[in-house]
Amino acid sequence: MNQVEIAEKLSAKGMRVTPQRIAILGAILKLNNHPTAENIIEYIKINHPNISIGTVYKVLDSFVENHLLKKVKTEGGIMRYDPLPFNHHHLYCEETDRIEDYEDQTLDELIIDYFEKKGIKNFTIQNIQLHITGKFKH
Repeated sequence: MNQVEIAEKLSAKGMRVTPQRIAILGAILKLNNHPTAENIIEYIKINHPNISIGTVYKVLDSFVENHLLKKVKTEGGIMRYDPLPFNHHHLYCEETDRIEDYEDQTLDELIIDYFEKKGIKNFTIQNIQLHITGKFKH
């Protein structure tokens, strides 16, 4: 995704388009691996050394609030960021801390069907996202 497309994405969410926001969202999309804030900061500092750490955190929070990103917490409690706007699941490797996206329409239908029939008392489900923990084979 180029800078113009990133700017359009920000505008579509009603956000002000700034060089910092373009750089940060561009970094997340380029890293493409559910980066941590620290990963994003390291990447940003290469080409944008004047963007402060505080700005990165504020922009990440605003992206989450405006549904441009989702937060994904690892088993170790580390916060990662996911730029995919559609519903999907995650495969998390405890050994390497790697997160991969996992999509399976049949699984989604089974889960939705299950909860439509069974439900959860006094609770309205808004989203179901599995976090599948295991180990990737080398």
